Amino acid sequence: MSGMRGELRLLRAAAIVEAASLLVLLVNLATVHWEPVASATGPIHGCAYLLAIAATWAGPAPTRARLVALIPAVGGLLALRETRRTPTT
Repeated sequence: MSGMRGELRLLRAAAIVEAASLLVLLVNLATVHWEPVASATGPIHGCAYLLAIAATWAGPAPTRARLVALIPAVGGLLALRETRRTPTT
């Protein structure tokens, strides 16, 4: 049980960073489009996206959660929701 909780904690953190970094990128794009912000935030967003996928696939997540984790931008949040909603054995 401890391992599953750790993976959910990792997935939660990755999903939050993925969504927050996407928000920063979109606000930057819609306003000043400052290149240093995009250069710094883009890789953070990409790493969070990959970490969310890895955290979902590493744990005992349902198949639907594993598939929605692959959706760019919001996959981590959707996988987290799906993992919490569907009990696994």
